[in-house]
Amino acid sequence: MPILGGVADDLTGATTTGVLLARSDARTAVFFNEEAALNSNSTSELDAIMISSNSRPLPANEAYSKVKDATQALINMGVKYFQKRIDTTCRGGIGVEIDAMLDLLPDTIAVVVPTMPQSRRIMVGGYSVIDGVALINTAVAQDVRTPVKENYIPDLIASQTRRKVGNVELNLVLRGKECVRDAITTEVNKGAQIVIVDAITIDDVDTIAKACLELKKNVLAVDPGPFTAKLAFNRNIISNEKANIPNTSSDVDGKTVLVAAGSATPVTKRQMEVLMEDDRNVRISVDALSLVDGGQKAVEESKKAIEKALWYLRSKEQPRAILIETALHGELLDLDAEDKKHHYPQGMSADRINAALGYMVGQILDKESNKIAGIYTTGGDTQVNVCKQLNVESLEVLDYVIPQADISRLTGKYAGMPIVGKGGLTGTDTTAVEIVERLFCEYGRVNEVKKEKEAV
Repeated sequence: MPILGGVADDLTGATTTGVLLARSDARTAVFFNEEAALNSNSTSELDAIMISSNSRPLPANEAYSKVKDATQALINMGVKYFQKRIDTTCRGGIGVEIDAMLDLLPDTIAVVVPTMPQSRRIMVGGYSVIDGVALINTAVAQDVRTPVKENYIPDLIASQTRRKVGNVELNLVLRGKECVRDAITTEVNKGAQIVIVDAITIDDVDTIAKACLELKKNVLAVDPGPFTAKLAFNRNIISNEKANIPNTSSDVDGKTVLVAAGSATPVTKRQMEVLMEDDRNVRISVDALSLVDGGQKAVEESKKAIEKALWYLRSKEQPRAILIETALHGELLDLDAEDKKHHYPQGMSADRINAALGYMVGQILDKESNKIAGIYTTGGDTQVNVCKQLNVESLEVLDYVIPQADISRLTGKYAGMPIVGKGGLTGTDTTAVEIVERLFCEYGRVNEVKKEKEAV
């Protein structure tokens, strides 16, 4: 029976927390919705479950409903400790999603630690800082679907919740767990049900976790993952985090990594440019406007990309990686403007692009899965759509290549195939190269296991 359960507002967020737990010896699975979790036959064998509510871009009432349903599913499965997984850049309706969980969890306070030191995401004085840059001065401030315009996180969350918000600043955290415990208690005594706490280092996060264990209330962990992991460790539920790297070579002949790039960030663009510097890799650029327009245009554009990918896979010089991208060439589409021009609901243009990418990957695997070593997706919505097309409802999480570039195995028809999902703002220039290398190593591990089973 799972003892830990979390609700994430998107799939990549769910895998980010799930991987931290899996690296700490917790048997962990990520489910795409609460129905998939409730219908699974394997949840009794798990230590931890993450459910994606896919709620980040939704209106407040819809997000509340989805998170509440996912929380109820976790309660029904007997989960004891709960997490609300939030984005490291605080996108989405964090406050309303906290409300949805607290409404079902009596005698519980939410402790918010929006820090992930592994990815250089920290909070000081209530202000979010991303890799040394104030949050509102990063690319996330112009995110197409969920821009963030408020850098002071207590005000950001207070504007989204009906509960009182308190905060504990870094000077108190640095004084130790007793000071943090007393500071949180003071905020709760003032009526706060949501308390936001500064942290810079993983040691700060650990201090906060130890302080929370001495509170007289249940704690809902609200964080990108490290706080949840430290709470679990200090409760003796999980062990120390360690890497789960296969001892296999990345030199694999006759196989290709399939890359679906749905992110349009400058970070992703540079990573893919570096990946394409290797002449063993090829690029297929897809016209995003055709996909947004839909109808026959979208069908023809998708078919053209699929046929080109299959030609590459069947050629004598099979590429090491095939990149299918829609936003890394030419002028960047203004998707909000496209929604208005086509009289679409907000976000439909982005949905059409990601659904088409998922369809392309699904069709390629349907015809040549034996030539694919693994799948690499950028952007949470892209990974969701790829998995939908493959009829995958859960992932077995394994490890990360770098923090927030998480590696899992597919379930279902392509069970065991490795997949990496990475957010568009994560990583360095060489991250895409590192991910492709790791996918080949993971393919080698899966292949070795298959050979062992066949020998028996």
